[in-house]
Amino acid sequence: MNVIKHKSFYIGIISLALLMGCGGGDTSSETVPDNDLLLVESTAVTNTFGLSADTNFFTINTGAGLVFKVRRTDNGASTQSIGDIASMVYNGVQYQDPLRGSQLNSGFDFLYTGVSNVTVSAKMVDAEHIKVTVNAGNLTHYYMAKKGEARIYMGTHFTSEPDTLGLARFIVRIPVGVLPNGPVPSNIRGNTGAIESGDIFGLPNGQTRSKHYSNMRLKDWSYIGATGSGVGMWIVRDKNEGNSGGPFYRSLLSQTTDSSQELTYIINYGEAKTEAFRLGILNTYTLVFTDGRPPGTIDTSWFSKMGMTSFIAPSARGGVSGVGISGRDPKYKYTVGFSNAKAQYWTEASSTDGSFGSYGMIPGTYTMKIYKNELEVDTRTVVVSAGSMIALHTIPITGDPSAVAPLWRIGDWDGTPMEFLNGDKVTTMHPSDVRMRSWITPDYVAGVSTPATGFPAYQWKAVNGNIRIKFNLNQNQITNSTLRVGITTAYANGRPAIKVNNWAAPNPSASVQPATRTLTVGTYRGNNTMYSFNIPASALVVGENIVTLNVISGSGGTGYLSAGVSYDAVDFITTQ
Repeated sequence: MNVIKHKSFYIGIISLALLMGCGGGDTSSETVPDNDLLLVESTAVTNTFGLSADTNFFTINTGAGLVFKVRRTDNGASTQSIGDIASMVYNGVQYQDPLRGSQLNSGFDFLYTGVSNVTVSAKMVDAEHIKVTVNAGNLTHYYMAKKGEARIYMGTHFTSEPDTLGLARFIVRIPVGVLPNGPVPSNIRGNTGAIESGDIFGLPNGQTRSKHYSNMRLKDWSYIGATGSGVGMWIVRDKNEGNSGGPFYRSLLSQTTDSSQELTYIINYGEAKTEAFRLGILNTYTLVFTDGRPPGTIDTSWFSKMGMTSFIAPSARGGVSGVGISGRDPKYKYTVGFSNAKAQYWTEASSTDGSFGSYGMIPGTYTMKIYKNELEVDTRTVVVSAGSMIALHTIPITGDPSAVAPLWRIGDWDGTPMEFLNGDKVTTMHPSDVRMRSWITPDYVAGVSTPATGFPAYQWKAVNGNIRIKFNLNQNQITNSTLRVGITTAYANGRPAIKVNNWAAPNPSASVQPATRTLTVGTYRGNNTMYSFNIPASALVVGENIVTLNVISGSGGTGYLSAGVSYDAVDFITTQ
C-alpha cells in the first residue's frame, strides 16, 4: 500500500572553500553555520575525493570508484524521501533502485506520527572524511565517507522508537539485474502469491520463500550481502549493542524480488521481540562495495572525530573476563551474554577451558548469562567500569537440566528444537513447505524411536494436536514422578498440557513469549521455559504407560497460525 507522505525540507550547508580544495589539515571549523545556505553545482570526478551539491542532492565521491548521492529535496514520490540514498554508482554502474530510496523504514519523513520535517546537512570534517547528517524527529542518521574506500559508513541514533511502523531498519534497494545473487530462502522471484500475511510466498513446486527466511542467529554473522558480475555489496555490523534479543536473535536480513535486491540492517525490530527496545545509543554499520569477495576488516577508529551523537570512545568503555567455566558439556559451545536497558553484548567461551572475554562495553550494571548452546544455565550480575576489565574466577555450571538423570529423555536440553523432526528446516522455510516431513507422527516409543524422525520440532493445536509417548515401567518404578517439558517459544499463548494414562495434570499458565509470529517466520527463539508436571504414583501402571501432549490456548487462528510451541526437550524423572 502506498502511503502519501507530507514532506518538508531544509537544505544543508557546505563550505565552498572545501569544495574548491582550499586549505589543509583539519577543516571541520570551516563549515558554514547550519542556518546558512550555499548551493554549489558540481560534477563528480571519478576517484577524486570530495563533496559537492546541487539543488536536489549532496554528492559524495569516495575516491575509490564509488559516488553516492543523498537526497536533499522533496520530489513528491511516496517511495522516496529527503535523506535517502538516491544514487550509488560504483565503477560506472548504478546500484540504486531508481524508483525507491535506500532509507530508514519507508523514509525519514515517515518515522514518527505527525513528524514530516527532515533536515539534511553535509560537511567535510577534514581532508579525508565527509559526514552527511539527517535529522527527523527524535532520530539522527549519519552517512560518512573515508577517502579511498568504496564504503558508506552509517550511524543511527534515536531517543524514541520510530512509531509509524514500530521498528527501525535501514533498507538498501538495488536493481536485481546488477545484483541478482542473494540468499535462496529469501528469493521470492517467480512466486505464485502469498500464503501467509502478505510476506510468505509459495512457489509452483510447493517450496516457500520469504524475507524472513534469510535469518541467521545474530552471533553467527558479522556481515550480510549479495553479489553480481564482478561486484559484491555487503552490510557489516558493529557490536549490535543497541539491538535487542541477544546473541541468538533471528530476523530478516535480505529479500530478492523480481525488480530489486534488498539488504536490510535491523537496528530495532518488533518481530519475535523478547525484551524492551534500547534507545539513546548510537548504532553503526557499513555498506561495503567489493569485486564480489566478502568484505574485509572495517576500521572505525576515526569515528571519534566525526561528532556523532552518543559516540562513546574505546577509552571510555570497559569489559569482563573469566578464567573458565566448569561443568560444561563438551558436546556444546557456550556463550556468555550481557544485557541491561542500555546495551547488549556476548562472547563465546573457549572450548578448552571455558575462558572468555567481552571488551568494549559501555559502563554499567549488567545481567550476565551463560548459555549451553542457547539454554541459559547460569545467571549473575556484573558491573563494568570505564577503562578497566573485571576478572571473574572459574564459574561452575549449576543450572543445567541435563544434570538430572531421567528414566527417558527426548531431545537435548540446549535451548533449540534442532535435533527434532524438521528442526533442521524451520528457520529457512514455512512449516507447510513440501520439503518438510509430515508434522503428524506415530506414537513415540521411549528407547526405540529417535527425535530426528519421531518427534516434531513444533506442535500446533490445529495441526498435530496429539503427540503420544509410550514407555514401560516395572514395579519398582511406580513412584511419584516428574515430567519436564521444555519449550523455546510459543505462539498465541500456546503451552503444553499433559495426560498420563487416564490422569490429567492441571493446565499450566502461559509463559511470557513474543507477541508476534515466530514459528512460521523462521524463528524458534523466544524465552526458554520448562514446565514441570508432578505425576502421582497412582497415575502410573506396570508395563506400558502413555503420555499425551497437547497444546492448549484460547488464542490463535487456524492451521499453522493456531496456538503452538517449539520444543527443547521432554523427559521423565522418577525418585528411584
